[in-house]
Amino acid sequence: MMKRRAFMAYIAATAATGVVAPRAFAAPLAKIDNAEMRGPIDAIAFKTTPGTTDMRSGKLQAMIDSAARDNAPAFLPPGNYEVSNLTLPDNTRIIGVPGATRLTYSGEGHLMVADKARRIELSNLVLDGGNRWLADYAGGLLQFSGVDQVLIDNCDISGSRKHALQLERCGGRIERSRISGAADAGLYAVQSSSLTISGNTVEDCGNGGILIHRWDKGEDGSIITGNRVSRIGANDGGTGQNGNGINVFRAAGVLVSGNQIADCAFTAVRANSASNVQISGNQCLRSGETAIFCEFEFEGAVVNNNLIDGAANGIAIANFDKGGRLASVTDNIVRNLALTGPYPQESGFGIGISAEADTLVASNVIENAPLWGIKLGWGPYLRNLVATGNIVRHTPIGCVVSVVDGAGTAVISDNLFQDVEKGAIMGFRWDKPASGDLTTTGSSSFPQLTVERNRLA
Repeated sequence: MMKRRAFMAYIAATAATGVVAPRAFAAPLAKIDNAEMRGPIDAIAFKTTPGTTDMRSGKLQAMIDSAARDNAPAFLPPGNYEVSNLTLPDNTRIIGVPGATRLTYSGEGHLMVADKARRIELSNLVLDGGNRWLADYAGGLLQFSGVDQVLIDNCDISGSRKHALQLERCGGRIERSRISGAADAGLYAVQSSSLTISGNTVEDCGNGGILIHRWDKGEDGSIITGNRVSRIGANDGGTGQNGNGINVFRAAGVLVSGNQIADCAFTAVRANSASNVQISGNQCLRSGETAIFCEFEFEGAVVNNNLIDGAANGIAIANFDKGGRLASVTDNIVRNLALTGPYPQESGFGIGISAEADTLVASNVIENAPLWGIKLGWGPYLRNLVATGNIVRHTPIGCVVSVVDGAGTAVISDNLFQDVEKGAIMGFRWDKPASGDLTTTGSSSFPQLTVERNRLA
């Protein structure tokens, strides 16, 4: 207290006598004096005002170029800017007022493109395609190629005649944005480098929600987390290439976690030829085909802690004939499946969990699967399967295991079955029964099988 009083008295005396403070106090102020204090470049300074067709004047393009050269953000006040054919140079940062700064595409080729840049940043913008024509060269309303860091935050991107956002060979973050009404996919990213897609809403898109693809199989490292994806169609048809909420194709090392995905024409999360994929903690509601699908040439998949309610099939680990193998399917809830799907399928729909090679199926709860609860193998495509500790109830057959010539080893143990009308565990040759209930008759006729300690409730 005494030191504080003495200091205050010193300040008062200095002010009264006009004594200059020692230089030790003044030096930091000199540094601040000499600092270059630059704020954002305002659209008004470039006479870029809302309500004009900036595509003809080029004033907005000039403002973006000037701000990028000065390493400063370009600020757009509230209003509607009708634009086309903006090219974003390296260091572009465009900032608007959330929900109030609207860039409307006027239909002359594309809205925004960027190529071979280190950093492009868009925030607090409404980007409206108006469902207008896009040129043949434009894959999306916004198209970025070879950009090290694409940073899109708190934007609303809608009304694209193709993809809403197309990224090629890009990294960065797409977050807290709303993407809707794209005729093709909401977000199409190919050859990404550790891209993060988080906290977005993607809805009402014609063929896909979030697509993480590669031209050839390779490491990708993208993270897709905390997004809401809903009402995804399959307007271009097919048997799974369209209609998926989140689709990973040929991309390795991708994490898909904590997303809410509903009302997709095909699959909530589909990983095709995608090795080392982790699909965890997602909520998958009302999928038209298989809710979670790992298929074709993949090695390594972790599918755990997902909630699936409403689908044709629940979880499928498939295509050992094409090299699909090595998975762990644990702690999932799968319920309320349907017998019908969007196309004919040899083994049918209404299956809770299916697996074919080098896979653990453990500690899952399956309820209301109208065909089979668990399917192990298909024809000769069965190798090293373990199904243990699962609860399966209210399904005609609890577990179906392939026993055709050439089928490999399976262990089925410590599972609990309830309300399985036709049997708890049965051997099948393709789609035809080949045994009675193995929980009562035993598996001695099939030495490749170990069936033990399973219970009927």
